[in-house]
Amino acid sequence: MSYSHRIADLQLAERLEAFGAVLIEGPKWCGKTTTAEQMSKSVIKMQDTEMQEEYAATAASKPSLLLMGETPRLIDEWQDAPVLWDAVRTMVDRRQIPGQFILTGSTVVDRSKIHHSGTGRISRMKMLPMSLWESGESNGKISLKELFDNKYLDIDGITSDMKIEDLIYAACRGGWPAFLNMKSDKAKLLIARNYVDAICRDDISRVDGVQRDERTTRAILRSYARNISTLAKNTALLANVTTSGEVSLSMSAFEDYVTSLNKLFVIDNIEAWCPAVR
Repeated sequence: MSYSHRIADLQLAERLEAFGAVLIEGPKWCGKTTTAEQMSKSVIKMQDTEMQEEYAATAASKPSLLLMGETPRLIDEWQDAPVLWDAVRTMVDRRQIPGQFILTGSTVVDRSKIHHSGTGRISRMKMLPMSLWESGESNGKISLKELFDNKYLDIDGITSDMKIEDLIYAACRGGWPAFLNMKSDKAKLLIARNYVDAICRDDISRVDGVQRDERTTRAILRSYARNISTLAKNTALLANVTTSGEVSLSMSAFEDYVTSLNKLFVIDNIEAWCPAVR
């Protein structure tokens, strides 16, 4: 299947021209690795089951060996060996050439495991699931960027080619690139369902090794879904989670779950990273 171009393509190219390394962060399955592979000339996948132990041993003894290869070199799921961050920073300083490495990560790494911030050497960029424009479903006649940048933009009379039923379906399906390979609408919806199941059952505890409750995680995600595009406070979200009486949760425990979901890039406060909406 041919590659579907992403908005992130241009962002990655620009950053590789300016920085020694680029870190692409975002939720699992959103297409980080596939996008990075379009511009990389060598690849190492830290979660390769046949090489995982060998990579871990090398990272523990001499991480610079994992950086050897044609550049830009992609290090996929680098967070499995946090020492690679400092190794990349050191190599960038040594070579003094932009576009050396691309790192991808689906979880936020504990900062205590990293000695240097990477400022000026490693640029961070966020990648999200596909927009309707990227999946070819939107006509792209109205640009969100233009809406913010051009206060005189005339959008009167511009309409979408999608019906309201199509938009509702797309919102339920999500923008996971895997759906592009599927013909059945039901199969596409199963991707989103499976994604939520995996997060609530496994990832919420695996992200930092702390056991958390699947039902509580589902209740919190349901509350966030109800309050999308609102200014709901944590107190309101917690009340929404506990109002049925099926889940009992303190504010500190609620905040712990929220922190973990943020680490997984499952929930996100857009205001925190999008200056245009501040």
